[in-house]
Amino acid sequence: MLLLWLVSGAASAGYYVYQLPDGSRLVTDRPRQEASFKLISASRDVRRLGRVAAAGYTISPAVNHLRFDDLIRETAERHQVDVALVKAVIRTESYFNPNATSRVGASGLMQLMPQTARRYGVTDLYSPRQNLEAGVRHLRYLLDRYPRQLHLALAAYNAGEEAVEKYRGIPPYPETRDYVKKVLRFLELYSSWP
Repeated sequence: MLLLWLVSGAASAGYYVYQLPDGSRLVTDRPRQEASFKLISASRDVRRLGRVAAAGYTISPAVNHLRFDDLIRETAERHQVDVALVKAVIRTESYFNPNATSRVGASGLMQLMPQTARRYGVTDLYSPRQNLEAGVRHLRYLLDRYPRQLHLALAAYNAGEEAVEKYRGIPPYPETRDYVKKVLRFLELYSSWP
């Protein structure tokens, strides 16, 4: 009887496909609660999810990277922020998608929250030029606020300055800790590119 219950319970379990912030897709048999994971599809039959999961790999990061390269370089240099760092943040935040929107309302290439966008005079969150301008200015502000502490500036970009101050360091949020690691990994990658 217990075996029958276990088998029927497993059979009724669903399968889910989530889009992750870096553009990859995750197939799982459990619902995920991370705010940065976007539910793409759910089904009781895992076989139907293969194409949905694979669709996440149709965009080439090199094409996306090059699409905004001149604008990124010009904006970063004007605000004296490392071009590789800006690219690493964009890759982690939106995977170079200017139309990206998170479940919490962050939008555009640099995933600006509405209040941050207002602070820097953004009128169109999905304008690559406006989004980059505000995002790079905000990143410059955080780099100045946390000099020689890039990990804290990145944590503040993700979780907010209040959280960094409250915990006197990187907040103990798994998403923020993962975010900082990803940006630093992509920073290393983009620093090695010409």
